[in-house]
Amino acid sequence: MDKVIDKNEIRRFRRRRLLLWGGIAIVATVAVAGMMAGIAPTVDGRDITVGTADSGPLEITVAATGRVVPAYEEIITSPVDSRVLKVYAESGDTVKAGTALLQLDLEQELTELGKLQDAHTMQQQELRQLQLTNMTAISDLEMQIKVSEMNVNRLRIEVENERRLDSIGSGTGDRVRQAETSYKAGVLELEQLRTRLRNERQRAAASEQGRRLGVSSSDRDIALMSKTLRQGGIPAPLDGVLTFIVTDPGKRVAAGEKVAVVSDLSSFKILGEIPEGSSDRIGVGDRVSVRINGARLDGTVANITPQARQGVVSFVVRLDNPRDRNLRSGSRAELRVSFGYKSSVVRVPNGSFYHGAGEYKVFVFDGDDRLRRRTVHAGDCNSDYVEITEGLKPGDRLVVSDMEHYKTKDKLKIKWQ
Repeated sequence: MDKVIDKNEIRRFRRRRLLLWGGIAIVATVAVAGMMAGIAPTVDGRDITVGTADSGPLEITVAATGRVVPAYEEIITSPVDSRVLKVYAESGDTVKAGTALLQLDLEQELTELGKLQDAHTMQQQELRQLQLTNMTAISDLEMQIKVSEMNVNRLRIEVENERRLDSIGSGTGDRVRQAETSYKAGVLELEQLRTRLRNERQRAAASEQGRRLGVSSSDRDIALMSKTLRQGGIPAPLDGVLTFIVTDPGKRVAAGEKVAVVSDLSSFKILGEIPEGSSDRIGVGDRVSVRINGARLDGTVANITPQARQGVVSFVVRLDNPRDRNLRSGSRAELRVSFGYKSSVVRVPNGSFYHGAGEYKVFVFDGDDRLRRRTVHAGDCNSDYVEITEGLKPGDRLVVSDMEHYKTKDKLKIKWQ
């Protein structure tokens, strides 16, 4: 006959069994966690870029951004306040120098040109009348001088005759003195006429010069208005591609407002920008490395704007090969401007891990397939190399690509394919 087990005994048995299994579960969890902690995450070797530290020279550069622009382009502005009558071309069209791009309303300018031409004709007529008046006055004086010269010659002969008669006793002293007085009066009158002639010639020349200046000014006004009318057809100033044009007939435009841009797309330059704080590191003549769509080009800083705008200084890079096939107007470019040189540094290949001088956590090889995180200090750089001032020695291999995804890991294992 079976013995009845006490209920308290059953509860104690169940409790001991639960405690036993719970302890086993805790131990297993701790063991698994320990094993997992000891296993380093794996990274695919195809997803990283590896570089080796070495010792060598470093041409120091400063980073900048840039944009490809035509080496030469002409901005066409409206010569007058007007409105667009007709548009003959579209943006992107290839045009020849002299080709009409659009037509402005120049009715007011045509009226003004007519008024200028009428005024010019009147000024020319007034000049001719003045010249005729001056010529008549001068001719009259010249004739009076000739008559006066003849009279002086006659009086001089009379003086000589009276003196001869007086010397032989046939004349008198009074008659000699009277003849001499008449002669002197004639000489003074002649000199007065000559002075009047000189003054009249100077006055005539000055008055005619004033009128000529008025005529010349009128000539310039007519030439300027005629040029304005010719420009009203907005001709292309050079062979090239029309990269901008006002497209709305009837649109009003102000004098000096841009209405079209013609660019020579056969050659290009780089319009660069650099933060104002770094602008003291670049100068005219500095060499520049340009990267566009993976291609590398070289150039030289041609000029720098004297003032910053919104914290940015602009500069122009003249390319060694401005016709390179990789150049496309509007393309973005990465620039490296050379400003210094170090003969011997520890350096690593430039990669996406580098964002400027400072401290970095990088993964350094510990064997062939293991990486261990290490703190290094980076200094100057160029497009090819980054200077390492502390934390690496020549021969160390490291990952130079961005490892931000593993920033919480101290060790990694590489899976090579």
